[in-house]
Amino acid sequence: MVAATDLEIASQPDVWARGLTMADEVRAALAAPGERMLVLGCGTSWFVAQSLAELRESAGLGETDAVCASEFVPRRRYDRVVAVTRSGTSTEVLDALRRLPAGPHRVAFTAVDGEPVDGLADTRVLLDFADERSVVQTRFPTTVLAAARAAFGLLGDGLLRDGAAALAADLPADPASVDHLVFLGTGWTVGLAHEAALKVREAAQAWSESYPAMDYRHGPVAVAGERSLVWAFGDVPASLDDTVRAAGARVHRDGLDPLAQLVLAQRFAVALAAHRGLDPDYPRLLTRSVVLPA
Repeated sequence: MVAATDLEIASQPDVWARGLTMADEVRAALAAPGERMLVLGCGTSWFVAQSLAELRESAGLGETDAVCASEFVPRRRYDRVVAVTRSGTSTEVLDALRRLPAGPHRVAFTAVDGEPVDGLADTRVLLDFADERSVVQTRFPTTVLAAARAAFGLLGDGLLRDGAAALAADLPADPASVDHLVFLGTGWTVGLAHEAALKVREAAQAWSESYPAMDYRHGPVAVAGERSLVWAFGDVPASLDDTVRAAGARVHRDGLDPLAQLVLAQRFAVALAAHRGLDPDYPRLLTRSVVLPA
């Protein structure tokens, strides 16, 4: 039986194509030139928030912060606050929205209609076609980012082609030969690196790390070895490859769009789960949404 997670990973190019048709709606929700914006999320959605913030600032649209919802304290002034929550029910995201002072325009990116976040948002962007059965998020976060990149004018014409290529490509290593994964990014792909590492932990219960690329030499490389695979997202400096190889580790880098690179990393996480005898549809200790007791 094919895992739901596998099917959702494989659906991404088609789902992205639908997300790109929403570029105008997403632009209205996120661009807001000159406004000071905060993006909130937990887990995967926090890493999406990090990428969104970097993308928006790099597009010259205004100051943008990304904060883990569970750590949010309303100290700064914002014109607009964006919450990313697939389920619309994550307690910490809802609590953060409730703690906001009056004033900021509130936006929710979600995949489910009629959930509590709807009542806390002035604007809702519903990506129900990108919803998932799986606990482990794959296509919802990538679709949010694909649509945002289109909205910001930061999307080339190769995303869908590269997504299909990532689905057809060989994995960069035999999962049986890897005990340790490190994902590196730069700029907006730092959030992707964190998300890839999370997929490995969630699906395969395996050792994975993630860092801004140039920080890797500032200590973390010390634990790399012959069973380590170091994976580059986006424009990671090639000079790091020598450092990785000197530690005895392997390097994976390719020329795919960074979101397509994340698809390949998702596939690797699921393959590693299978090698370890795990079902990625039922990750240990995890639920589709973290709903805390009152």
